[in-house]
Amino acid sequence: MPEGMAVFLDFEASSLGRKGFPIEVAWVFETGEEEAHLIRPAEGWTEWAASAEAVHRIPRDLLDREGKPAAEVARRALEALSCHRLYASAPSWDGQWLSRLLRAGGLPRHAVRLRDTEEARAEAVAAVLEAAGLPPEERRRLGNGILEDAGRLAKDAQPAHRALGDARRERDLWLHVRRQAEEAVSRRNSAGM
Repeated sequence: MPEGMAVFLDFEASSLGRKGFPIEVAWVFETGEEEAHLIRPAEGWTEWAASAEAVHRIPRDLLDREGKPAAEVARRALEALSCHRLYASAPSWDGQWLSRLLRAGGLPRHAVRLRDTEEARAEAVAAVLEAAGLPPEERRRLGNGILEDAGRLAKDAQPAHRALGDARRERDLWLHVRRQAEEAVSRRNSAGM
């Protein structure tokens, strides 16, 4: 069975320490549908770093007032994201937060797999260039150029340090590389190659 859509996921966390926990999660489907959830800390989630709060600007008391219970967010994430291809710009960190969230909901921590957004960009470019019937060497050359440019854009972009803004940014970059690949094919075809 083929996997579903590409989905771009991001978390914000209480700290980057060993006992840090997810405080916000958002995902954006390739089609643009999106969700964001503040996460009320689960039992035993206590590690809080003022330095992390200074970056994401989400105060602890906001989570207590407006956050959804971690188990509820975990169930919703699994329901929405199962059978889709999940990507994150920092899959080791985001994977850790996803695992912690799923465990808080009593769900298997490997219920969904998280991959690097660079993979999503590479897959998107390759699909467009391959569908156009370009020879392998030309696909490699064009694809490498597009992906190098995208890497520079990703590096230069300022993260929002809010889950939804950062997930949107990853989807936008994915859409950008697809357009770049389509334009490269169009230029090549109009040049009569």
